[in-house]
Amino acid sequence: MKRKHKRLVFVAIGLMFLGLATGLVLYASRSFVSLFMSPSDIVRENPPPERRLRIGGLVEQGSVQKAGGGLVHFRVTDLANTVPVTYKGILPDLFREGQGIVAEGRYVGGAFEASEVLAKHDENYMPPDVADALKKAGQWKETKPRSP
Repeated sequence: MKRKHKRLVFVAIGLMFLGLATGLVLYASRSFVSLFMSPSDIVRENPPPERRLRIGGLVEQGSVQKAGGGLVHFRVTDLANTVPVTYKGILPDLFREGQGIVAEGRYVGGAFEASEVLAKHDENYMPPDVADALKKAGQWKETKPRSP
């Protein structure tokens, strides 16, 4: 076999191993990936319970109910659709009705079971589809950019 052919075989084997390694990394990391969905997306698609998701929107006014043992029930809305959320744990200090949040967890039996809740301090960090829904409903609050 000529030197040129040996080099070509070596490069082909190297690319095959690189592709295999990339495939294994992607397969292993799929359990850590969380898709972001708005309440309208969740209502429309009805994702399977085994899929980890992030849901974002506003905490609906009058929906927060605190039960014993740190259990909290509330609803998240994008002003078009609403999804009930259950969370057990300590809520962030910025969590309140009418505030933007992102919750991570699973959609099971028509309700979102959150394992983590993150509160947003203003609308600058809203997902684009939720921000568009707020603008259409007249609920968007423009904030001035901070000067450095």
